[in-house]
Amino acid sequence: MPKGPQGQKRPADVIGAAILVGRIATGESEDTGNKPGTEANRKGGKAGGPARAAALSPAKRKAIAKKAAKARWGD
Repeated sequence: MPKGPQGQKRPADVIGAAILVGRIATGESEDTGNKPGTEANRKGGKAGGPARAAALSPAKRKAIAKKAAKARWGD
């Protein structure tokens, strides 16, 4: 059985997928899909910003900030 991005087991064939959808719809089984805003997703997003800031030089950070301010305020 193939696995999704987070290792969840999903049926590979169309019939198996249709049966799973029917079971989820009737409440026989729970959907194990990835939901937005889960702790794992949030954890990765929170780590990315500081890592990017540490990798950039002060001049490059300043240029990015100026571009963002110009886009926001239109000046």
